[in-house]
Amino acid sequence: LGDVFTAISAKQSHIPFRNSKLTHLLAPCLSGDGKTLMFVNISPETKDAEETLCSLRFASKVNACELGARGSGARRNVSTVQEQPAQTPSKSR
Repeated sequence: LGDVFTAISAKQSHIPFRNSKLTHLLAPCLSGDGKTLMFVNISPETKDAEETLCSLRFASKVNACELGARGSGARRNVSTVQEQPAQTPSKSR
């Protein structure tokens, strides 16, 4: 998957979709004008720090990619989630 995003970012003429079964299946979604959403799971545990950092680096690489066959690419709408205090439902009698 990383090879595909690297090739798309570099605007290479050949995108290696056939390097894996996953990228072969995702080829229509990644090569068209569709939008792509990626979730990244990270862990707060110290023992998982290396894997978390690797995942965040990959997500950063993917976020820099502009998809779209016509060169216009899909517009990214990146937002951050802010923690809000939990609200307790009010009880009506």
